[in-house]
Amino acid sequence: MYKDLNELVEKIDLMDLDTKVKAINIVKKKMHEISPFSAEPVDCVLWVKNTSVHANDYNPNAVAPPEMELLRHSISSDGYTQPIVSMLEEDGETREVIDGFHRNRVGKECDEIQSRVHGYLPVVSINKDCEGLNDRVASTIRHNRARGKHKVESMSDIVVDLKRRNWSNKKIGKELGMDPDEVLRLAQISGLQELFQDGEFTKAWTNEEVID
Repeated sequence: MYKDLNELVEKIDLMDLDTKVKAINIVKKKMHEISPFSAEPVDCVLWVKNTSVHANDYNPNAVAPPEMELLRHSISSDGYTQPIVSMLEEDGETREVIDGFHRNRVGKECDEIQSRVHGYLPVVSINKDCEGLNDRVASTIRHNRARGKHKVESMSDIVVDLKRRNWSNKKIGKELGMDPDEVLRLAQISGLQELFQDGEFTKAWTNEEVID
């Protein structure tokens, strides 16, 4: 068994860079299929061309320039220690970022790092049952909130959007890690009366009370 494995490694080592990366990814995915940890995305970190990875348009996370520079320095000094969480799109080639927007930027915009990783980025794929838009938005926010980073205005817009997609306040709170009052406050920021007509918070808030 180990002889065959060594022969495979020797064959892969002789390949050109892009072919080698593809072969290594294939091996990783095959190992992932039989892994006792196959339910965990981090069990299978792949390297993909950075041109195939694009940001989502709903991330409420914001990193100030000093923190962005610290992230660049961290990746420059320590290497990529965290993969970019992504969703593989229907074409089977491109990926949307779920978490790691700024790690994605650093890998593309920092010439030294881009050169070091040969124009590739480390990615993991979210589980198949989390690929719907609402689930992707919720996943992005959970990652952000776990680090304590999100913009209130953008969070408000997302809560509004989820309400319009018929998510209840209870479901929003559960999926985004918020208590009912926080859901209410973020929805109220929008000033849209329609959000309060499900009856859950009508007693607590009225138009006149909001104006006061």
